[in-house]
Amino acid sequence: MKQTSSSQTLVKGTFILTIAAVVTKILSAVYRVPFQNIVGDIGFYIYQQVYPFYGIAVVLSTTGFPVVISKLFTEQQENGNEEKSRFLLLVSYFSLQFFGLVCFLSLYLGADKIAIWMNDGELASLIKVVSIVFLTFPLVSVLRGYFQARGDMVPTALSQVGEQTVRIVTILCLASLFIHKGFSLYLVGSGAMVGSITGSIISAIILFMFIWKRKEWKRIVPEKVNLHSYYLEIKEIVKALTVQGFLVCISGLLLIMIQLVDALNLYSLLTASGIEQSMAKGLKGIFDRGQPLIQLGTVAATSMSLAIVPLMTRERLADHTASLHDKIRLAVKLSIVIGAGASFGLWAIIKPTNIMLFENEFGSDILGILSFVILFTSVILTVIAIMQGLGSLLFPAVAVACVFPLKYFLNILLIPIYGTMGAAVSSLITLGLISLVFILRLKQMVGLSLLPFRLLLIVAAATFAMLVFLKAFLFVTGVIFSTHHIGRAGAALEALGAVIGGGFTYLWVIMRGNVFLKDELVLFPFGSRLMYLMSRKD
Repeated sequence: MKQTSSSQTLVKGTFILTIAAVVTKILSAVYRVPFQNIVGDIGFYIYQQVYPFYGIAVVLSTTGFPVVISKLFTEQQENGNEEKSRFLLLVSYFSLQFFGLVCFLSLYLGADKIAIWMNDGELASLIKVVSIVFLTFPLVSVLRGYFQARGDMVPTALSQVGEQTVRIVTILCLASLFIHKGFSLYLVGSGAMVGSITGSIISAIILFMFIWKRKEWKRIVPEKVNLHSYYLEIKEIVKALTVQGFLVCISGLLLIMIQLVDALNLYSLLTASGIEQSMAKGLKGIFDRGQPLIQLGTVAATSMSLAIVPLMTRERLADHTASLHDKIRLAVKLSIVIGAGASFGLWAIIKPTNIMLFENEFGSDILGILSFVILFTSVILTVIAIMQGLGSLLFPAVAVACVFPLKYFLNILLIPIYGTMGAAVSSLITLGLISLVFILRLKQMVGLSLLPFRLLLIVAAATFAMLVFLKAFLFVTGVIFSTHHIGRAGAALEALGAVIGGGFTYLWVIMRGNVFLKDELVLFPFGSRLMYLMSRKD
């Protein structure tokens, strides 16, 4: 009975964190559109050059260290070591604060060198601003770890949503104000980076409010500290944070690493190939339009897949191997079906989508290629979640770490020849290879056929039917009116109409092909309604 209750609590808590993660990712993707409209392509380039550093801090404070801290805290509580559990939080805080200080000093003092590496010395001020976030993430990580250890995911979820909301409001307000005042785009970018600081502060305040309201301060602060007697515990805590924490953190840096590589060498490679600096900045800004599209598409593709992971956890705790394997197959199948539909669908309607969101069609061919990143990323993130749920931490971290050197090398090879298209292709090659490695490794771990031929055949048929509809739809609307004449309104009608019609066509073929069983559909939102689209046999 106790194990069942614990399992239900874990599943419920994971669902809450999954919902919070989906909401924050949607917010993080959507705000970039109005921000780009405010600052333009060059302003967007400036912001995106420094954003990966903030992204690293977010991963450290959300997916990595809080998970490890909650695990260690729970172990101490189960052993009845109340004082040691509080001591654990204290050691974790000082350990992470030391690490945060090292990161802050490295970025702040090395800002000029990093900016020179990027071939844009004016970015140094933005790097210095974003470095401050590394001083605040340790406190947030420890408090989130504490609440998660107690099975209370609401404070963590609210702090994540609150952080993202305040950050976005700060970014858009300061960007609008600074542009109105006529400040330089680099100063506008620095103002936008202030949002990362205000967001992290709000996150800490929200967590402290829960502690203050519930009067749980005594559960956090140790009554006495004897460093000599706790030497072995300190050593074990630091080791766990260093090893387990970093393994989980690295696994969560997939898209951040891709963005970081492009920030480090895409612009410099463009200028080295003879492109004028202002034009190169604009090209990089246009290339960066793909980030919100990828992020939004990835959320759509992974949210349902990741929602299956808590069910996998429950089956694993209950030692239901057959049911666990069914959930693994379902999660991978979802990532393929939704990822393929999102990737090919976005590729087909990228031109009106580009005009609708970013005012013009510049770089549509490159953004179309980048849309396929959604498919590979969806598969990789889903498999990483499955592997972590099965207790495998090392392999996902090593595989994701390989993304950086592989993408960096391919950029050097392709960008001088193909420009920003080379950067898009290098991302596809990198993620395609990594996704193949993950699928093969997971198949080896669980001994299952994860990509049956029938699934791939039906997905291919559904994709073909969707593409035929979308191209026909765009041809007809192109005859009726031209997006060049009625601008974003016409593009919006085209894009949104295509999404509705193309999405239904794709879903209809998938459901008629009986890709999902009825028992699987009941796990989805509106799953009972989707059953009406299934083929029926008398």
